[in-house]
Amino acid sequence: MKRTEILVLGSGLAGCIAALAAADYGREVTIVTKEDDLLSGNTPWAQGGIIYKGVRDTPKKLKADIMTAGDGHCWETAVNQLCELGPKLIEKYLFDRLNVDFDRDKEGKVHLTAEGAHSEPRIIHSKDSTGHSIHEAVIREVKKNPHIKILTNQTVVDLLTLSHHSTNTLDIYKKPACFGAYVIDNTSSKLYPIYANETILALGGVGQIYLHTTNPSETTGDGIGVAWRAGARCFNLQFIQFHPTTFYNQRDRFLISEAVRGEGGILIDKSGKDFMKDYHESGSLAPRDIVARAIHQTMLETHHPCVYLDISSKDSTWVKDRFPSIYKHCLTGGVDMTSEPIPVVPAAHYLCGGVGVSLKGKTSLQRLYAVGEVSCTGVHGANRLASTSLLECVVWGHIAGSQAALNSEDNDYFPDIFDWKEETEFIDPALISQDWLTIKNTMWNYVGLVRTRQRLLRATTILRHLQTEIEQFYQKARMTKKIIELRNGVQTAIAVTSATLETRVSKGTHYITD
Repeated sequence: MKRTEILVLGSGLAGCIAALAAADYGREVTIVTKEDDLLSGNTPWAQGGIIYKGVRDTPKKLKADIMTAGDGHCWETAVNQLCELGPKLIEKYLFDRLNVDFDRDKEGKVHLTAEGAHSEPRIIHSKDSTGHSIHEAVIREVKKNPHIKILTNQTVVDLLTLSHHSTNTLDIYKKPACFGAYVIDNTSSKLYPIYANETILALGGVGQIYLHTTNPSETTGDGIGVAWRAGARCFNLQFIQFHPTTFYNQRDRFLISEAVRGEGGILIDKSGKDFMKDYHESGSLAPRDIVARAIHQTMLETHHPCVYLDISSKDSTWVKDRFPSIYKHCLTGGVDMTSEPIPVVPAAHYLCGGVGVSLKGKTSLQRLYAVGEVSCTGVHGANRLASTSLLECVVWGHIAGSQAALNSEDNDYFPDIFDWKEETEFIDPALISQDWLTIKNTMWNYVGLVRTRQRLLRATTILRHLQTEIEQFYQKARMTKKIIELRNGVQTAIAVTSATLETRVSKGTHYITD
């Protein structure tokens, strides 16, 4: 058994900021990540940038843009908090403390760019790899902090809760609470508990439950899976944002940043027509859900497997300097974006819902916080405004880490827990691979961009049957990262499908035709 004051599950921007904030109070913090390196998850893949503040910008303008993009489903109080605290915390952490290498003009001021559905140029960036630059900087700060311990290559199995794990049966009458997590060492497969006064869930997104996604391989829905089983309230799971523009080839779905459209890129069909004018007054800069469905509809109408994003009218030297990573990736795929349009298709990108939290990042379980994409602050509503996610990570990461530190001394009850029974049955990798294909295809075809009640009912039947088989599989199997991810993946897919089936009205990213 290990013991820590603050346990942070996940090492993305939100988790790292939370760890720093808690450590600033002198708390002993432990960060757990299932990857070999802290530089993992969705944060390093964020290309476009992070919201700061425009020259003529105001919190009121930003709020209006967020609320409009969220299709009227945002929690206004949370949006106010983001808009008011966001710029101050950007300065506190990213400018002053981390010294992130943002692009600047000749006068040394950070360069501001526009993105879809923003009324002002307010996005700061580091070329087209903003998330990577920010993440590297925050990790450097985390690694040199004497109060933070880092455990890599460790996978979270379940949250420890009074109602599920205490040997004292009377603990069931106490308010639901979390007191740490079960974790396995990926190398030895040894399972052990980590006790924590406060736990911060920062396990990221769910993209891998879909066939096509911009997310890296580790985003298997672990955070939703463990929170759901622990009984934490989750909501808005039906709002899966599909990024409109990912590079179309047979190898991968590399994200083509919305900043390409913000800098003048135009979406065209196979005949060269600017089709977005038929769908929205903002054309190619319309909100993401509208753009994604317009592309989907255009592909159906033209009987073509993709559409195209054309920025070739811009100076080629400028394009290479502004979008070096995208340029190199497209070139590797046989496309020179400086002289020809980029083939693009939508792909699952961001979970707008998640584990419900308060303005302080608290979940419905005592002693448990959630930050980053796994959480639902209410800011994103039914559709996330571009570049708000990294800002949300900074704001709620700071607040949750601070609150956890302040509350940790009051939460030191740790009950005895039942011994874990280890199983030894061999896991056939072919079964795991096939089960993942079933999850991914079911979610893509039935719980994707366009939904019908019949499709959702079919998905529910398939996934619940599969979950029964996977759970039986899990109960007898030797514990590994792969089986844990599969268990979380099917649980998350069911949670998303259930939330979608209950929502009868189209709103934002949830589009149901019947």
